[in-house]
Amino acid sequence: MRKRTLGRSDLTVSEYCLGTMTYGSQTEETDAHRQMDMAWDAGINFLDAAEMYPVNPVTLETAGRTEEIVGRWLASRKPNGAVIATKITGEGSVAVPGGVPISGDRMRAAVDASLARLQTDCIDIYQLHWPNRGSYHFRKSWGFDPSGQNRAETVAHMREILTLAQELIAAGKIRHIALSNESAWGTGMWLRLAEEEGLPRVLTLQNEYSLLCRYFDLDMAELCVNEDIPLLAYTPLAAGLLTGKYAGNVTPDDSRRSRNGDLGGRITGRVFEAVSGYMAIANEHNIDPVHMAINWTLSRPATTLPIIGATTSEQLAHILAGRDVQITAEMRAAIEQMNRAMPMVF
Repeated sequence: MRKRTLGRSDLTVSEYCLGTMTYGSQTEETDAHRQMDMAWDAGINFLDAAEMYPVNPVTLETAGRTEEIVGRWLASRKPNGAVIATKITGEGSVAVPGGVPISGDRMRAAVDASLARLQTDCIDIYQLHWPNRGSYHFRKSWGFDPSGQNRAETVAHMREILTLAQELIAAGKIRHIALSNESAWGTGMWLRLAEEEGLPRVLTLQNEYSLLCRYFDLDMAELCVNEDIPLLAYTPLAAGLLTGKYAGNVTPDDSRRSRNGDLGGRITGRVFEAVSGYMAIANEHNIDPVHMAINWTLSRPATTLPIIGATTSEQLAHILAGRDVQITAEMRAAIEQMNRAMPMVF
């Protein structure tokens, strides 16, 4: 597994990051530990979690269970050089009592709780799961309206969080602060405040990115290239759509769709036609569509690392079998032609 240095840090991570969001719901702990062993043996030293995980569904009762499972693995294996990322839950989530927004006090307590569950002294990358002011992610782009935002309140909140991050870094509780489900304006403002006021600089951005979801490709890509902000691409398989297992609008037993019928708004009138097009490209070039979709993210102009996730160890083995696949120029051209024909399918 190839390694990369993350942004302007000294963190060296594998090109694949292992996602853990099903651990404790669809994935039992025994298999979750098996997956982490498999990933480690394949050269993956980078794990991503969140205080609200597991998902499908997210509930107050299960929030934190994924971090606990990861923590027991870390405690038993003691993997030297592991890089651990986790997240504080944004405003409005059922995973937090009252759905309260991110604040300094909330974050201070959340970091301590995550450290305890993960059984570690320091979190390498601590991410804000989504901004308090709202987001166009999670299929909210169609009605996104920023006109009600209060710039002064947003900037004051950012300053509060970066100041606390500085305190937590000095205390050795986190190494870096980072973002998720952010916009170009938001990311730019976090960077501006850090530079102007000598506060910690955000290290990474975790946004959705796949062959079917390419909001990142314009303003965000330009910002991330110029500011050395790597993208951690979540759901590079578009919640399983790009595996082909839902082709023909079917719902396999025990699949993510069996628990979330529209895959978080990704099942639309055009999505299966687009999936069929990408399946055809993979078939034409004699490549597994899973391997094509994941490794395509590594070929992008902005530094992009895919977060791979699997419900079962068998699915993870399938993903790992393609870790050395290269995307050719001919494949990229076909993919771009397909994107022009059917952009923004969800």
